[in-house]
Amino acid sequence: MTTRSFLCGVLAAAGFGLLAACGGSDAVSPEPEGIAALRTAIAPYENLNTARSAGYKVALTDCMSNGAVGAMGIHYGKTSAFDGTLDPMSPEVVIYEPGPNATMQFVGVEFAIPFAVLPKTAVAPTLFGVRFIPNDMFQLWTLHVWTERANPSGLFSEWNPAVHCPT
Repeated sequence: MTTRSFLCGVLAAAGFGLLAACGGSDAVSPEPEGIAALRTAIAPYENLNTARSAGYKVALTDCMSNGAVGAMGIHYGKTSAFDGTLDPMSPEVVIYEPGPNATMQFVGVEFAIPFAVLPKTAVAPTLFGVRFIPNDMFQLWTLHVWTERANPSGLFSEWNPAVHCPT
């Protein structure tokens, strides 16, 4: 065992989020509990028509991009789910990357709680052990989970450099 792999193992065992600095094939960051079950629950939404049939009918955004930081894609919301309750197997939003010939690639989900239900001044909600962040533009607490497209910036990062919007 190398010193580097030993240190990475110690960091992982201690619960530090520093595994990205370890890099390489001998450092694998485990997913938080519940993510595998979420992936199973949302698997049918690989097909946008199936997601629409399940209530994700409203395109809440155009394809959202933030230059070199990355993009998010197009967000489709299930408006009845914006009630302030969190179900880790049923996100409020599903996210798709637009592709050629009007194809849509499922890339992730977003959990959201409106400020009208849980004010911005409240303690941030958490899910999968991660705190939501306030989104002032949409007046929501939000948590992205890149379930279908690996994100080099992290599973829960807002922007994903591996997602692209058409130019």
